[in-house]
Amino acid sequence: MERDNKSTGATMEFLLLGFSELLCLRVLLFLIFLIIHLVTLAGNVMIFMAVVMEPSRPPMLFFLCQLSVIELCYTLVIVPKALFSLIVVDGSTISFIGCAAQMHLFVALGGAECFLLVAMSYDRYVAICQPLHYIAVMSEEFCLRLAVACCLGGFAVALGLTVAVFRLPFCQSRHINHFFCDVPAVLHLACTQSYTPELPLLAACVLLLLLPFLLILTSYVCIAAALLHVTSSVGRCKAFSTCISHLAITSLHYGCATFMYIRPKTSYSPDRDKMVSLVYTNITPLLYPLIYSLRNKEIRGVLRKIYLSFYREML
Repeated sequence: MERDNKSTGATMEFLLLGFSELLCLRVLLFLIFLIIHLVTLAGNVMIFMAVVMEPSRPPMLFFLCQLSVIELCYTLVIVPKALFSLIVVDGSTISFIGCAAQMHLFVALGGAECFLLVAMSYDRYVAICQPLHYIAVMSEEFCLRLAVACCLGGFAVALGLTVAVFRLPFCQSRHINHFFCDVPAVLHLACTQSYTPELPLLAACVLLLLLPFLLILTSYVCIAAALLHVTSSVGRCKAFSTCISHLAITSLHYGCATFMYIRPKTSYSPDRDKMVSLVYTNITPLLYPLIYSLRNKEIRGVLRKIYLSFYREML
């Protein structure tokens, strides 16, 4: 493949092919994605408003609020461009800077979510293994520091990865067979046959996926060990039930991310990757509010209060 180093970052453009091969399903896909997007926005805004309106917020509600904000930004970074690509017949163009910005925000928000899941697992660990020290350990100031650290960590790793990817020489064919600037899709355009360009992605996977996963696993091993010493089966089930929502979201998030990014470049499959990306950019953010609103009693209680107050005002 021929390199093209003549274009500068200011003039270079990429073409997002999106779902151009599905011409007959274009209108149907647009309506489905639009409905999912609107429901996702409504669900996450509802949880955010419910937590903000609650005067006494336990740490888990604080982390849920941050998770909802991340998911809102997450979908706004990806979905509008994907919807636009369904309207344009031959795909939509995106500038070099725009593609880099989209990749950075996507990885940064995903990384912040990985770190936030670690903070949430630590919250469950303290609540179950050290219940008498829970209020002192999970103070409002400590939770705020954790939230800021999660965001800064995700944005720092994403910045390093984005700079490394867009310093690569790209071939003249700048057609990205995807609906957004995902890392594997952009790396596929690099004019190199070596595995060197994949090293930054590997480092990012270690920092954003492997390390947080090991910390979450450690938290739940400690939780499981503590629950084994609980003699009452009712108390054991009650304590474990507080972790189900977090475990479900962790499985969804890490399952999709691991499949997408922890693999060699030679196994890249555009059609398969686009379908998996649909899950973690559209379906997964849609499921998060449903999982937490159904499983978390604090969220259910806050939503019930909002509904009752709204109902009284209507009367």
